[in-house]
Amino acid sequence: MQEKEIKFTVQVYKGADELSAEDAALVAKAKGALVNAYAPYSNFKVGAAVLLSNGEVVTGTNQENASFPVGICAEGTALSTASSLYPDTAIEAIAVTAKSGNHVLNKPVAPCGVCRQRILEYETRYKHDIKVIMIGEEGEVYKVSTVKDLLPLFFSNSDL
Repeated sequence: MQEKEIKFTVQVYKGADELSAEDAALVAKAKGALVNAYAPYSNFKVGAAVLLSNGEVVTGTNQENASFPVGICAEGTALSTASSLYPDTAIEAIAVTAKSGNHVLNKPVAPCGVCRQRILEYETRYKHDIKVIMIGEEGEVYKVSTVKDLLPLFFSNSDL
């Protein structure tokens, strides 16, 4: 048997005010999208904003359903909308944030496993890394240069 250590680097900012103007603007769009989240069951609202290579920004929110498995994550909403509106345009970055109805989220919120795989699909499709920016309601911000850092043992079209 052999053990392998898998590492990745995450950039940690004390707050959104330390981000570049472009990243801060994307985070602001994700936070602004929270008002459109539909989360009557969990009261956990998630907003996402996608920056495209043409400069356009597309937002998305989580959309819950009484049949829980058919709900849609904010990242999936934003990615699908961006791909539908701009099918030939690569995605540069995605910002993800959330707001809990139970407490203040003072740590970054990361995409779920399904959304990590969704983001990876767009990296593969456009042959372009997607920067992932994660923030809660306040506090630190995490940023990685590719979703592969969040999904190191990924499955892609090259495995088919």
